[in-house]
Amino acid sequence: MVETINPALAKAQDNHRPCFLLTIDTEGDNVWARPETATTANSGFLPRFQALCESYQLKPTYLVNFEMATCPRFKEFGLDLLKRGTGEIGMHLHAWDSPPLVPLTADDKRNHPYLTEYREPMMRDKIAYMTDLLEETFGVKMTSHRAGRWGFNSTYAKILAEKGYLVDCSVTPHVSWSQYSGDPAQKGGPDYSNFPELPYFMNLEDISRPGNSKLLEIPVTSMDVRPPLVHSIAQRLAPRSLPRRALNRLFPTICWLNPIHHSVDLTLRVVERAASEKRICMQAFHSSEFMPGGSPRFPREKDVEALYRDLHQVFEVARKKFKGATVTECRREFSDG
Repeated sequence: MVETINPALAKAQDNHRPCFLLTIDTEGDNVWARPETATTANSGFLPRFQALCESYQLKPTYLVNFEMATCPRFKEFGLDLLKRGTGEIGMHLHAWDSPPLVPLTADDKRNHPYLTEYREPMMRDKIAYMTDLLEETFGVKMTSHRAGRWGFNSTYAKILAEKGYLVDCSVTPHVSWSQYSGDPAQKGGPDYSNFPELPYFMNLEDISRPGNSKLLEIPVTSMDVRPPLVHSIAQRLAPRSLPRRALNRLFPTICWLNPIHHSVDLTLRVVERAASEKRICMQAFHSSEFMPGGSPRFPREKDVEALYRDLHQVFEVARKKFKGATVTECRREFSDG
């Protein structure tokens, strides 16, 4: 049971707490299956997640793609949370089914090309269309963004900055997506292996480095949380050896702040370390993961129920150590000079 919070005390405490950010890639059902026609049944499962977040004083940011922006049920849900100030609507763009639709590959629905694989004029047209659609649908300026399939580059960042976006959250530190193809004729996704872990204002010419733009990058929280002894043992083993691989399986080198990808114990370890270092935390979900059968990881109702049990544990710890905020609310705490 969630204890009652004294609002005045909570506000005073929040002034000294880092932000805990929940970001939801709000998109169609089971996009991993590459359906011919996008469906949005998962929109009916979001009120439960929203209620859970509100019970822990957390404020999700829903990063919305085309099919969800045109879903009447999600529109009603989004307008309500905006009216109550309990969340944020941002932009998320799946290039293969977001207008204007101009084929890039022999089968875009199967290949899921990255937006960064299109020519710049088409990138601009797609970003402008999605931005206008969301602003007209929800009556608010779009200021937050995450790229579809994590596909981001300098050209993309410059267009977002020109459109008035203030914060991006596409970077996944220590992770490379280059092995995941989009257009088979191109080189795959971005490599974020050497990108910063902490938020930074982007250099729009080199998005891996801090600069003087107004576009703040808030990377997804990921870090090495192995115990010192395990880290020491790993350093003595050959990188590709069987013992090293077995050790990495038991103690993952890099952990995301997400019980979907890691055990709840590892996730809580990330939360605890981030709190001790007074770091902003950002979790990333997909909207369809809250619906049975909406994603490969949660095919059954019991799988979703297990996820909610894990989320209760994570959110209970987060509530005590962090303050809830939307992505743009967090951005306002940074000075852009």
